[in-house]
Amino acid sequence: MTGMRRYVLTRIAAAIPVVLGATVIVFSIMHLTPGDPVRLILGFERASPERIAEVRAQLGLDQPIYVQYVRWLSGALRGDFGISIAAKRSASQLIFERLPYTLELTATAMLISILLGIPLGVISAVKQYTVVDHVSMAVALFWLSMPVFWLGLMLMLLFGLRLGWLPISGSSGIKSLIMPALTLGLPEIGMLARLMRSEMLEVLREDYIMTARAKGLRELIVMYKHALRNAIISVMVYLFLQIPWLVGGAVVVETVFAWPGMGRLMYKAILTKDFPIVQGVIFVIAILTVLFNLLGDIFTGFLDPRIRYE
Repeated sequence: MTGMRRYVLTRIAAAIPVVLGATVIVFSIMHLTPGDPVRLILGFERASPERIAEVRAQLGLDQPIYVQYVRWLSGALRGDFGISIAAKRSASQLIFERLPYTLELTATAMLISILLGIPLGVISAVKQYTVVDHVSMAVALFWLSMPVFWLGLMLMLLFGLRLGWLPISGSSGIKSLIMPALTLGLPEIGMLARLMRSEMLEVLREDYIMTARAKGLRELIVMYKHALRNAIISVMVYLFLQIPWLVGGAVVVETVFAWPGMGRLMYKAILTKDFPIVQGVIFVIAILTVLFNLLGDIFTGFLDPRIRYE
């Protein structure tokens, strides 16, 4: 067994208790918070105690919490998250119908942050302590400190209501994707730009950069073939780690823009205490987090030959 394969299997084994721990925490919180989902569905005044008890028995909510968890987990491992309490449909079907919308939004937001954040950080590092550097970092800090819900509302007000260029809600094509993607991706530009600048400045101080310059190589080749190639490794790892957080952070953005994604589905499920939906979404996010962490480490190994998983 090669070192890389052993490393991958070890990471997967270590990720199992992380995923299980996340499901236990979410399951416990959802069941211990005040409110009865059956009463929310049937109505607080119209439902009789007999009807409430009947529905609770049908949904399995009358059983001890540990029995409910074991039953849910055994189904989740097979891709079955149970039946949505509010929609009376398969929770797995509802989640996987919405997942492509969330992944589309996340991928577009990540692309925006990469295309703008990385060049901004490189330019800032190359022009260190100049006006360009100060302006670039000011722009990065501005986006980094921007609350996503406020940014979404401002974009909606400007481009949707004032100018009428873009639809303010729903999913009806590329135009509907622009504002939610900008709202989710623009704050990431600040973090990427600052990280890219820091990594570039560190690499530019290395001896091999001085050697490359001493050999008479053009500055463009030194920057992009030697400096950027090494500086971008940490940035790529950050991007892999950030993808699951963007998926989770899409809850606010999807709610603001009524984007039909997994985050908006979870928001509605939290309001109605729809246990299967919330637990299923958290399970999917936990799996994505573990997967992208693993992919980030593997990708780093391919980018940096100095890394050996032994």
